[in-house]
Amino acid sequence: MDISYEFSVGWMIAGLVIAAVGGAVVIFYKQIADNLANGVSSYDRVKLFGVITVIVGFVVTANLHTFILEFLVKLIFNR
Repeated sequence: MDISYEFSVGWMIAGLVIAAVGGAVVIFYKQIADNLANGVSSYDRVKLFGVITVIVGFVVTANLHTFILEFLVKLIFNR
């Protein structure tokens, strides 16, 4: 399998924005849960979504999302 990797500054900036939004969710999880979710019962869920968003942001920042998707597509459809 020949998988190419090409760095993109645009995706790096998008990943930094995604990670920053996830970080803001982790920092302000109480206010977000109180105003947009079910309050105290969803504090952990909102923090989990924030942490997952930060991880996805770092993957996009490193431009690994295209590598992972290309690998999965070639793994599934290459017969």
